Amino acid sequence: MPSRSDTPAYDLLAGTFTRLHHLDHLQAIAYWDQAAMMPAGGAEARAGALAEVATLMHQLRTDPSLKDALARAGDEPLDEQQRANLREIGREWRAANALPESLVQRSQLARSRCEHAWRRQRPANDWAGFLANFREVVAVARDEAALLSQSAGLRPYDALMDRYEPGMRCEQLDRLFADLRQWLPALVQRVQQRQRSEPVIPPQGPFPVEAQRALCLQVMQRLGFDFNAGRLDVSTHPFAGGVPEDVRLTTRYDPAEFVSSLLGAIHETGHGRYEQNLPRDWLGQPVSQARSMAIHESQSLSFEMQLARHPGFVAQLAPMIRAAFGDQPAFADDNLLTLLTRVQPGPIRVDADELTYAAHVVLRYDIERRLIEREVEPEDVPALWDAAMAELLGLDTRGNYRDGPLQDVHWPEALFGYFPCYTLGAMYAAQWFAALRRDQPDLDQRIAAGDLAPVFDWLRRNIWHSASRWPTDELTLRASGEPLNPAHYRAHLESRYLG
Repeated sequence: MPSRSDTPAYDLLAGTFTRLHHLDHLQAIAYWDQAAMMPAGGAEARAGALAEVATLMHQLRTDPSLKDALARAGDEPLDEQQRANLREIGREWRAANALPESLVQRSQLARSRCEHAWRRQRPANDWAGFLANFREVVAVARDEAALLSQSAGLRPYDALMDRYEPGMRCEQLDRLFADLRQWLPALVQRVQQRQRSEPVIPPQGPFPVEAQRALCLQVMQRLGFDFNAGRLDVSTHPFAGGVPEDVRLTTRYDPAEFVSSLLGAIHETGHGRYEQNLPRDWLGQPVSQARSMAIHESQSLSFEMQLARHPGFVAQLAPMIRAAFGDQPAFADDNLLTLLTRVQPGPIRVDADELTYAAHVVLRYDIERRLIEREVEPEDVPALWDAAMAELLGLDTRGNYRDGPLQDVHWPEALFGYFPCYTLGAMYAAQWFAALRRDQPDLDQRIAAGDLAPVFDWLRRNIWHSASRWPTDELTLRASGEPLNPAHYRAHLESRYLG
């Protein structure tokens, strides 16, 4: 006869979340297909199918038997990893039980419809058309925020942000961003003044899409992406999706320039390598998932900002670029480095240089927090956007909705609370590399020699394999020896751009 488990309540919970992992796999691939492959005529049917899966997953998470199992599992003889998993299961359970099934369905339908229409409306600069769907997306997000807020005892925006960055609050974020606003504009001006005496040769196109794709694949392979467990495709907005066993990355191509597609692929490869290196022995359980989206973005920005703009790595990119597009003066090592570290405020976040990137994030955070907390309405967004762009980046964006509030997929998909994770991720990435250099003083020489193993080994040991075993603050302390310290971010930028 099979032996009886001494952790029956925990086993029930773990079994449920294994089922949820399988459903999440199907849901993730359906999302990827919707963005990368699905014909336009499938939009309404796909919205219904995704709503059905979301409802089924919600029913599993809110099954009444889980409440009793959660109460009993805490008294069972669990090891440290199981207790960490129980903590994460409880967090997911509480959030799910704060929302009724009808709202989950309504949310999924609103997001699917808005995202699909956005793909046509963005190229057409059609803010008025977008607004019709966006109002419903915001309305649903506000309803979710109100219920999550009431359940968790948090302010509405904090309750949404907690989905992506557990434990982060507006109070802390406001301090971090207020500090950024104190020193970042002056640093941008100083660097631009310095760079005026450093001419750059612009690359001469066109750059065939197939050549760009081949280059992206080659660089991804150099960065260790496992193509046996993932692939690269095309979408309107670059993203990383899928599950650890089947990671789906996308970028977008423009024959007039190649830098955006390449850096987009490098950015998403950072996400992909994190997913591919999460602990497989706990796969399917919440403890095996990425710790948070700021930690996730710290991986993509470690690849795109810290590594891809490192002089030693640029010297490795240069011959690949010359092989892809033919030799020209712009592809000299020193000119490519100048090109990739050029500071020039622009309207598009994903194309932003390393210094002005944070300004884009601060702008979106300010607007979406006020949207969720009912201080402004969806129709107010363009005027707020234009004013903030003028203040933070000195740009006139009036009437340019395509490169303004329509540029990202986040708002059509109701990812309110996500944007802060980008700048938090940049801060974490700078902190990881500061710790790396303390551990390995010859790190920069090794990167210049083409040896990227120290970077990947450190990330695997300190970030990837830890997954969600510890809360973010403890993970940060264990990895770097201190809590989140934004001074590393400022020091990194000043060192790279002022020398």
